[in-house]
Amino acid sequence: MAAATKVIGSKPSDCFQLQDPNTWICITEPATESDVVVEVGEMSFHLHKAPLISRSGTLQKLINESTDDEDDSKPCTVRLDDVPGGPEAFQLAARFCYDVRMELNAANVVPLRCAAEHLRMTEEYGEGNLVEQAESFLTQVMGGWDDTVRALHACDAVLPDAEDLLVLPRCIDSLASKACADPTLFGWPMLEYYTAKSLEETVLWNGITTAGKPRSPGADWWYTQASSFALPVYKRLISAMRYRGMSPETVAGSLMHYARRHLSGLRRLGDYGDGDGDGGSSRGGATVLSDGDQRALLEDIVALLPAEKGVAPARFLLGLLRTATVLHANLACRDALERRAGSQLDEAALEDLLIPNTGYSAETLYDVDSMQRMLEQFMMTSVSPEITGEGQPVDEPPSAEIMPVSTVAKLVDGYLAEVGTDTNLKLSKFQTIAGLVPEYARGIDDGLYRAIDIYLKVKQQLAAVLGMAHPWLTDSEREQLCRLMNCQKLSLEACTHAAQNERLPLRVVVQVLFFEQLRLRTTVAGWFCVSDNADHGSTSDSCVLPRRTDDDLDFAAGSEATTEEDGIAVARHDEMSPAMKVEEVRQRVLELEDECSSMRQEIHRLGNGKPKSALSRLLRKLGLGGRSSSRQRHQQQDPLPLPGASDKRRKSLDFGC
Repeated sequence: MAAATKVIGSKPSDCFQLQDPNTWICITEPATESDVVVEVGEMSFHLHKAPLISRSGTLQKLINESTDDEDDSKPCTVRLDDVPGGPEAFQLAARFCYDVRMELNAANVVPLRCAAEHLRMTEEYGEGNLVEQAESFLTQVMGGWDDTVRALHACDAVLPDAEDLLVLPRCIDSLASKACADPTLFGWPMLEYYTAKSLEETVLWNGITTAGKPRSPGADWWYTQASSFALPVYKRLISAMRYRGMSPETVAGSLMHYARRHLSGLRRLGDYGDGDGDGGSSRGGATVLSDGDQRALLEDIVALLPAEKGVAPARFLLGLLRTATVLHANLACRDALERRAGSQLDEAALEDLLIPNTGYSAETLYDVDSMQRMLEQFMMTSVSPEITGEGQPVDEPPSAEIMPVSTVAKLVDGYLAEVGTDTNLKLSKFQTIAGLVPEYARGIDDGLYRAIDIYLKVKQQLAAVLGMAHPWLTDSEREQLCRLMNCQKLSLEACTHAAQNERLPLRVVVQVLFFEQLRLRTTVAGWFCVSDNADHGSTSDSCVLPRRTDDDLDFAAGSEATTEEDGIAVARHDEMSPAMKVEEVRQRVLELEDECSSMRQEIHRLGNGKPKSALSRLLRKLGLGGRSSSRQRHQQQDPLPLPGASDKRRKSLDFGC
C-alpha cells in the first residue's frame, strides 16, 4: 500500500521563494509588494495582509493590532514564536492562505493540524479551511500502519498540542488495534506488510522471477517499529495493546526487543533481538542513552513485564539483572528480577549467573547473595512441600518435579566450582548455597565434590602464599564442608580421586574407601552367585544382583553401563547366562583383587605417621587387615575434572583441571 498523500492548492509552488537562508518571499500575480512581515523563530516571511486575514483569526487579530500601532506606509511586523511545528508548519499554512500547491503527507499533517488550530484557521474564516482539510487527511493517514507510525513520530515535535487535540491518543489507539488484529481476516489493516514485505520471489531456471504466495507475518512483525518510539509513547502503546487483550507473551516479546535496542548492557552481552527490520537494526538504529536514562528505562521495562511466569526467558531476565546491577537500579527493580529469574532458574546457563558484584563494599567477585536469593525463590516455588520433609524426600518425587530440581542442582554445583576460586568467599556462604539443594536432586555427587575440592585447594594455596603455619581452614571446618556430599553417591572415578586427595580430611577418605569396599564386596558376591547358578543350570531367588546407577562401573561387562536404571538388574542377569564359563568369572574376580590390593596400599599410605592402633582396627573391620606394603606419597592432586573421562577402570588417573 502506497503512502497516503494529498495535494491541495491550485497556484504553482514557485510562488514561494527562499530569498536568503532566513527569508521567504511570496510572488503573486499581479506582483504586489508585501505589506506584512511574519517572524517565526529565525525565519522571516514577507507576505500580504489580505490572504492571511481571510483565513486565520489569529493573524487577523495580530495584524490589526500591529497596524494600529505603526505607520500604514510601512509593512507591519508580526511575531509568532509559539507556532506549533515552527517555520516549516507556518510556511505550509501560508501556502494554504495563498492557494499555492502543496503536498500533505503523514510526516507533516500532524504539525500542520496543530499549527492550523493555533492560527484559528477554522470554518469561521472560510469554507474548507485548513483545520478541516488537515483533519480529513489525518483520518485517512490513520488507516495504514506505516503512515500512522510516521504521524506518531511527528507528534514528538508538537507533543502538548497533539495531546490537546487528541492526535496522539488517536494514533496510539490506531496502532494498538492494528497490532491486535487477526492477520488472516479480510481487510486486515496491515495489508501493506502482508503483500509487499512478506512476498517471496522464486527465480526460475531462465532468470525470470515470479512472486510466490504471500505468507502471513508472525506475531512480532510490529516489534521493530514500535521500539523506535520514545519511552513515554511506547509505554502508552503497550498499555493500549494490553487493554485490547494482546497476549502476555507478545507483550513481553516487544518489551524484550525494546530493551535490547536501547540498553547497551544487553547489547554488550550479545543478547540481541531478531534480525534487522524497518527502522534499522536493533543495535545500530538505537540512540545512545545516558546511564541515568538507561536506568529509568530498565526500571520501566521491568514494571511493564507481564506477571505470568515464563513470558520472558531466564537468559533475558538475568541479563536485565546484570545490567540493573551495573546501573545501580533501585532495590524494587532488582528484587523483581531476582524473583522472576529465580522461578525459572532451571532454564538458566552458568555464564548468565556469574553476575559481577559492583557494590562499594563488595567482598566477593560475584554477587553470591543474589544467587542465594534466586535459589531460595526457585526452591520455594518449584519444590512442592509435600514431597520433602525437613529437607529430606518422604517418597519418590514425581519425575516432572525431579527434572527441574536436578537441573538446578547441576547448575549450583558448577556455580560453586566457579565462585569457589574466589579467596574471599566465606565458608558459611558456600555451605548455605550448597545446602539449599535437596539431597534427592543429585543423582551423583561428583559435581559437588569437585566444587568442594576446588574450594579447599584455593584456601590451601592462599595459606601457602601468606606463609601461614596452619591451613586456612581447620580440620573441623574441612570435615563440616565435606558433610555436604554423600560419599555413597560418588562415581568410581571420583572415589579413586578422593582416595588419593590429601586435601580431604582422613575421616572422609576412609569413609570413601569404606563405601567403595562395600560396593566391591556386593559385586563380587553377586558374581559368585551367578557363577554358582550357571554351574547348576538354575537361578536361585535368593541371589539378587544389586542395582547399579549409570555412573557405576560395569564390572560384569567391562564397559560403562548403558541401560536404564529400571532395567539394569535384568541386564546383568542376562549377561551372566549359563553359557558363560566359570573361568571368565574368576578372571574378573582376579581383576577385582588387584583393585582391592591397590586400596590396601593406599590406606596404609594414609596411615603413615599416624597412630596405627585405631587405623588397624578400622582396616580389620573393612577386611583389609592382611598383607600391606608401603607406597611412596603421591604428589598433590588437582581437583576432579568435569565428568567425561572415557576410561573409568584405570587404577591411576590424571585429574588435572
